[in-house]
Amino acid sequence: MSDTGAEFPPAGSAASGDAEQDAMAAEWEAALAQQSSSPAAGASADDIFGAASATASEVANPASQATPAAFANFGPSAAGNPAGNDINMILDIPVQLTVELGRTRIPIKNILQLAQGSVVELDALAGEPMDVLVNGFLIAQGEVVVVNDKFGIRLTDIVTPSERMRRLSRGG
Repeated sequence: MSDTGAEFPPAGSAASGDAEQDAMAAEWEAALAQQSSSPAAGASADDIFGAASATASEVANPASQATPAAFANFGPSAAGNPAGNDINMILDIPVQLTVELGRTRIPIKNILQLAQGSVVELDALAGEPMDVLVNGFLIAQGEVVVVNDKFGIRLTDIVTPSERMRRLSRGG
């Protein structure tokens, strides 16, 4: 015992300790009653562990449950449809079309100094054709036109498929 005179357990806690034990015993009794009313109440430990080991063996050997996957045939059909009709599957996919006026590299300090009316010099020359990009890949060049008060682009040069493939293989 210490010099403070404290007892363990405190003298007045015997009644509260008994109440806590009674409450815990009631909780255990309720849990056991609920467990005995569950579907596996009559099962022995051997039944439960046997079922668990059967499930474990099924998981360990999934090949016994596997079935081959069935995929739709996307190849040419027996009806002899031309391969060009397969493109209809992708015609409604949206893409990003961008017309690039020009580019430049400037330090961040110059960007922070920009204000309304500032002019940024680009690397493209006036009158030079603009690049037309689809999802970031060059597909054509053209000149800017105005149609019904809106800007547009008149295509002047289409990049050939072989040139597009050559640019893709070079990485840009």
